[in-house]
Amino acid sequence: MNLGRLQFLGTGTSQGVPMIGCSCAVCRSEDPRDQRLRCSVWIQTPESSLLIDTSPDFRTQALRAGIQSVDAVLYTHAHADHVLGLDDLRCFCERENRSMPIYSHPETLKQIQGIFPYAFFPKVRVSTYVQVDPIAVESTFELGGWRITPLKVEHGSIQTYGFLFDRKEGKRFVYLSDCKQLSEEVIERVRGVDYLIIDALRQKPHPTHLSIEESIEVAKKIAAKQTYFTHLTHHHTHCERERMIPEGLSIAIAYDRLEIEL
Repeated sequence: MNLGRLQFLGTGTSQGVPMIGCSCAVCRSEDPRDQRLRCSVWIQTPESSLLIDTSPDFRTQALRAGIQSVDAVLYTHAHADHVLGLDDLRCFCERENRSMPIYSHPETLKQIQGIFPYAFFPKVRVSTYVQVDPIAVESTFELGGWRITPLKVEHGSIQTYGFLFDRKEGKRFVYLSDCKQLSEEVIERVRGVDYLIIDALRQKPHPTHLSIEESIEVAKKIAAKQTYFTHLTHHHTHCERERMIPEGLSIAIAYDRLEIEL
């Protein structure tokens, strides 16, 4: 049953691909799949239009995807590559004369407020400025026809949050863009999900992100019907990454503008 679609607005790491000032083979690649804006996804269903994160590239992403409305945004954490596009939500606030609901862990909302204080507590409401309605979530909640569960994961020395999206039809997808370790509790909670979207930074191990090999092992445990790797650096081309996936595994390399049916 097709419940809508998910589009990868961006699949790159914090500096994007190509990187500024870099002339490596990947940054010079003519394969459009090697051109990666910062990480975000758009979930569109008959009931709602939702975002996970607003990267610094959100304006470009929204224009090329043709996003006409956004009902709410979920934030994984407050790192710059995941939140700095928040101000570009202003067009939706202005068009519909409303605040934008944003959902995240209380500490993440506090950190975002420190970056965009004017969006949280405007002295005067001005329709052309972004204004948010922060909603703290630490347990399962319902939004836009989805049952959404925040999942705490380790991202180096900080905690970030993934999101599991359920419908009555079952566990549809889980989004884990920035993580180094998943607890057994989280793995068990998402086991057998239709789509796993997970961090797979590069081949060489990294202190705060899963490597390709580590992500493959996690994917085997979760046993999703289909896994997509995201949050990717310029260290490998798309084709090189595809060759790193052992045969027989339902794992694909995500790329910007890729769409999956939910």
